[in-house]
Amino acid sequence: MTFASCTPEVRELLLSRITDVTDYPKPGVVFKDITPLLADPAAFGALTDTLVELADRYGATKIVGLEARGFILAAPVAVKAGIGFIPVRKAGKLPGATLAQAYELEYGTAEIEVHAEDLSTGDRVMVIDDVLATGGTAEASLELIRRAGAEVAGVAVLMELSFLPGRAKLAGALAGAPLDALIVV
Repeated sequence: MTFASCTPEVRELLLSRITDVTDYPKPGVVFKDITPLLADPAAFGALTDTLVELADRYGATKIVGLEARGFILAAPVAVKAGIGFIPVRKAGKLPGATLAQAYELEYGTAEIEVHAEDLSTGDRVMVIDDVLATGGTAEASLELIRRAGAEVAGVAVLMELSFLPGRAKLAGALAGAPLDALIVV
């Protein structure tokens, strides 16, 4: 298991700003709400700084943020690192030519898209999201990145839900690229 190089103090700060919401979005689910972390400039800044350090370590030339909370985390990282931000969106949300990738959900399928021209050969792409759960969206994003001709530099998530199979699902798709989780619950 790989953990990002954040100090125990930063990890504790981040954890202290994530709240549990029971029975959301349905009974039996404990939702990890990151909005208090985003509302705290010290915590959000520490998270951004840690992800910027990872982007530098990965040698990233582009940052991909996964819809929707991944956008919130990834965009300031791209700005601070001085590299491009690319949104990976749900199907039908991007205008113009896109590359699409379908993936399996617990009950059915979903599809994500990226603008075809936003990634190209020579790009080293870091994927950022808030939570790694089952790994389906992240795995599909890695496929999109490679289909665009770019290289996967790494994946970083704020939080990994260790009781779900996301890490195992991504193992093959990573093809040796690092997967860093700042917090594992």
